[in-house]
Amino acid sequence: MKDGVMMVNRRLPPEAGAHCGIECFRKLLVGSLLLASVLYEGSTCQQAAAVDESSVVDSVVRVIVTRREPNPAQPWTRSAPMDASGTGFVIAGNRLVTNAHVVSYASQIYVQPAKSPDKFAATIESFAPEIDLAVLKVEDVSFFEGRPAIPIDSRLPRIKSPVNVYGFPVGGEQISVTEGIISRVDFTVYGTETSGLLVQIDAALNPGNSGGPAISNGKLVGVAFRMLQRAENVGYLIPAEELETFLNDIQDGTYTGKPRLAAEMQTVENDALRARLKLPKGVGGGYVIRAGGGDYPLRVGDVITHIGETAIDQNARVKVSDDVIVQFPYLLSKMERDGKVPIRVFRDGASVDLLLPAYPKSGAGLPSLRNDYPSYFIFGPLVFSRATREYLTAAGGFTAVLLARGNPMVTRAFEPMPATSDELVIVASPLFSHRITKGYSNSTGAVVAAINGVRITSLAQLVETLRDARGEFVEIDFVDRGVERLIFRLAELRAATEEILADNSIRKQYSDDLEKHWRKP
Repeated sequence: MKDGVMMVNRRLPPEAGAHCGIECFRKLLVGSLLLASVLYEGSTCQQAAAVDESSVVDSVVRVIVTRREPNPAQPWTRSAPMDASGTGFVIAGNRLVTNAHVVSYASQIYVQPAKSPDKFAATIESFAPEIDLAVLKVEDVSFFEGRPAIPIDSRLPRIKSPVNVYGFPVGGEQISVTEGIISRVDFTVYGTETSGLLVQIDAALNPGNSGGPAISNGKLVGVAFRMLQRAENVGYLIPAEELETFLNDIQDGTYTGKPRLAAEMQTVENDALRARLKLPKGVGGGYVIRAGGGDYPLRVGDVITHIGETAIDQNARVKVSDDVIVQFPYLLSKMERDGKVPIRVFRDGASVDLLLPAYPKSGAGLPSLRNDYPSYFIFGPLVFSRATREYLTAAGGFTAVLLARGNPMVTRAFEPMPATSDELVIVASPLFSHRITKGYSNSTGAVVAAINGVRITSLAQLVETLRDARGEFVEIDFVDRGVERLIFRLAELRAATEEILADNSIRKQYSDDLEKHWRKP
């Protein structure tokens, strides 16, 4: 130990701690090349000179949070408070960077410098779960005295270059330094809509390292984040290039996200495929097998041969440096100008230049909560909510039941471009126990098709439909096969609502965002 810093050997044994894991890797999406991007050309982040790595410790903090996760199956509640911690570091502008997952659903955030017992309150300034990055703001500006910003190296690190990762691994309260070697740079799926660069190092990282800076030659080259579980002595970093993309994006106070393709593609390696497409010898690219439709410029059957003037090889890759070759969507954000990306396609035997929209309408079949809590509406014994990825994840083994029922929430979760933008409104919970539910079976997770014959396209519209309901009965139909039609007397539903709220100590009938839809203007 030196100056309060615990030094760790470059190769940690497996028993040294649990390996991190990238939750958002989805097997069905990894090979799709759907979504993309990375850095805007010409970073606006100022580059400082390299620093003595011994002083990096002064700029690294332990991030301590109290977290309250949502409960998608009981959306009017939240989980019990849980304490968690990670790592962060100082950047320019009196701000801190950490992983988004470190501070997600945090009701309280404190940062503690490496060499101090003091804890400083912090808040989230910018949050991007798609790339697992967040910027924190510390309320007490005196915190930054003597804690300089770590300079960022905007270049990709070279393979075999040494790197030190700073963090607060689980099991101790002192900062540690894990030494490693850059072993690979790849471009892969981060989440459902975002792909990006990934740096692999030959050193295992503990969950507490999440958000910690990776330093090489006195500059930041990456941010530690969740890792693959079953890999020994392997860690992963979000490269500094991705961080700068994020910091450039949020300069206007809003996170826009990374440019992407609304298309699914495959390589053009196969000889028969090339012959069928009449691709000239030496021409590579990405073969479009599914496209966004409407007025989206790409068509099924196109082969994207160039991004800007950069040619794509037969494996749908481009060369980034002497030792790095990655999938071609990497270039989208580098070539984006005024919301457009110039590309060239081989179509019907000829080359055609196109301008693609850099930010096409979201291709996600199911939305994510993105650090928010689920909306809900309780009417009688029924709890309605929006279908989200978090709900489907929480369903666990019940997903097989939903699939057997033909529930569109399951299939839409893996559809890159749904045919409709309608929300899926579900019955989030089992029916509350009440005499008016006699004889009805479980409809949990079922997608609402119609109420009193009115097709339901959003949770807000469902609330307004029930608000304006007239007549004796309310009839609810579902999309799912095998789920019963529910019929209640309207007056009994209204009366049961107050009884159920009181019996179950539920404070409000609806989430705050739905109040304006329930209360008439």
